[in-house]
Formats: sequence, structure tokens, C-alpha cells
Amino acid sequence: MAGSQAAASAKPAAVVSREVLERFATDVFERAGLTPEHAQIVAQVLVWANLRGVDTHGVARIPRYVELIEAGDMNARPAIKVSAETSASVLIDADRAPGPVAMTTATSAAMRKAAEAGIGMALVRGTTHTAALGYYTLAAAREGMAALAFSASWPNMAYHGARAAGVSTNPVSIAVPGGRAGPVLLDMATGIVSFGRLMQARRTGQALPEGSALDKEGNPTTDPRRAQIPLPMAGPKGSGLSLMIECLTSLVVSNPLISEYLEGTPVGRRHRQNALAIAIDLARYGDPAAFRREVDRLVRSIKALPRDPDTPEILIPGERGQRTFERRRREGIPLPRATFDELAGLASRLGIAMFG
Repeated sequence: MAGSQAAASAKPAAVVSREVLERFATDVFERAGLTPEHAQIVAQVLVWANLRGVDTHGVARIPRYVELIEAGDMNARPAIKVSAETSASVLIDADRAPGPVAMTTATSAAMRKAAEAGIGMALVRGTTHTAALGYYTLAAAREGMAALAFSASWPNMAYHGARAAGVSTNPVSIAVPGGRAGPVLLDMATGIVSFGRLMQARRTGQALPEGSALDKEGNPTTDPRRAQIPLPMAGPKGSGLSLMIECLTSLVVSNPLISEYLEGTPVGRRHRQNALAIAIDLARYGDPAAFRREVDRLVRSIKALPRDPDTPEILIPGERGQRTFERRRREGIPLPRATFDELAGLASRLGIAMFG
């Protein structure tokens, strides 16, 4: 009986096509006040995460985004501007824009600078939740450039040795063009589990891995209802990396996040993020076709290594996500009951047809 109940709870409430889900998300964001263009950008980025299997950064975020818009923390009509520019870099003041809007703007700017100078960097000051960073670095890789992105946020992860949140699960993404198998994409958080994964586990009741989170008193827990603070991956390495991302993004653009939050300043508790995107024009430093061939050669060499008997297959960064993408593009995106119910409630409140 318990097994059948578990199986029933794991069964998705709906399986929705990419096009239908993007249309629904676009309608929600337009109703929330975004321009049609910006609403479509945010919808595409969130649904892309679902297609890749990164459901923690997909449409489950829609209710939170709407909440941030209604609270005035996410600006539905931002006045994004370039406040500083050099031959190879730009500083973008995002005016609390939806993260996907600010990051697509930044990625385009970094690529433009890279085309002019060989390498381009776009710093983003004062955006909001940036969503899955892999979307932006992959876009650059598909244009033949190598790319790297960071984003920084308020402290939600324990610093190594501490029993309270002191840094963020700041994500990192790196992508490079590939050959026959396509680009290679790394997209990871600096925590053992991302904060989004923790929130998803709270919705579904799924236990967290041992040693991945603390409760509000700083005690280890696997109970998703009690878990409040993710732990850093690889201990001091994960927390150190997160700290340096805060330095390279927030402190560089004079918009500190962690210190303001920990010291309890008036702006410290307000939702805001900073980010950085770098693009490298491979054609400036060698033959792009040769680069792609060498990526394929490297992938083949890694996958040909002697395999651990407990490992079914040696995977390259992004390979599992790409397989999920292809499958979900064909078969549709499964929505867990908790996510479906949240979206249905939001749709009802906003007067939008559910997947209509």
C-alpha cells in the first residue's frame, strides 16, 4: 500500500509540451506587467530549464517571480542601461530587471565585445533571480564562442565551519562549442544541493541526501520540512568559491549583497542579485573547427577511460541534461502535483486559462 501511494505521488499531474508551457508562462508574465518581449524571454529561459531536467529553476519559479513583481522587488518595466564601457567590457545597471532579461542582455553584450576585442565581459548590477545560467553560456557556445557566467545572491548556504548561512549557493556555468555531439555545458551551484532543490524537496516531501543541509538551529537534517540551509560542496572549496564569486560580481560593481544581509542593513534583506558573463571569440586564437574537433577528441578520450563498476556510464558535463532535453522535447515536460497546483492557483488568481 505504501509503495502504491509513493508511486502515485511520484506520478506527474500533467505532461505539457514546450510550446504550451511557454505560452502559459508568457501569458502569466504579461498579466503580471512585463512587456510581451520580456515575458517571452523569461518564459523561454524557465521552460528551457525544465526541458534540461533542471526543474528547480523551471516553471516552479513562476509564482515566486510574480510575488517578487507584486512586492516591487522585481521590476516589470526596468530601465536597463550601460553605465560604463571599455573596449572589452560593459557594466549593465539592470534596474531590478527579471534575471533572464538582464542576463540575455549581458550575454549579447559580452559576445559583441568578444567579436570586437577577442574577449568580452558584461557585469550586471542589481538584477533579480538569474534562473539557469547554462541557458546563457550555451547560447554563446552555439554561436561559436566559449562562455562563462557567475551570479551572486543573498546568503542562503553555510560557510564551511559555520552553522548559519554566510554565503550563497552561487552558480557557475561554462560552455564551449563542440563537434558532432554539440557543445559541452557545465552548470552547477556551489552547494551540495541548490537552494532551489531544497525548496523543491519541501514541496514534494522528498528526503534530502545525508550531509547536504542544516535546520534553522544549524543541526544536520535530511527532513525537507526542517532543512533551511544547504551545505557547500566539497566543504571549504565550495564556500570559498561562493565567497570569491561575491567578490568578482557584487564587490566589483559596488553592490555588496552578503555583508549588507549579515549586518542587517535596510537594503540587505531585499531580493537582488549581481552577475557576470564572459565570452571568448575562439576565432581570434585559433581555428574554431580545430577547436571543435579537439573537444570531440577530449570527450572520446574521457569516455574511453576504465569505468568504475558501480558507474553505468562516464558522462560529460551537460550530457545527461541534453538527453533529457531531447526526450522532453518529444514527449513533453512532466509537472509534479505540487508545481501544477501552484500554477493552477496562480492562473485562477490572474484570470488565465491553465494551459489553454
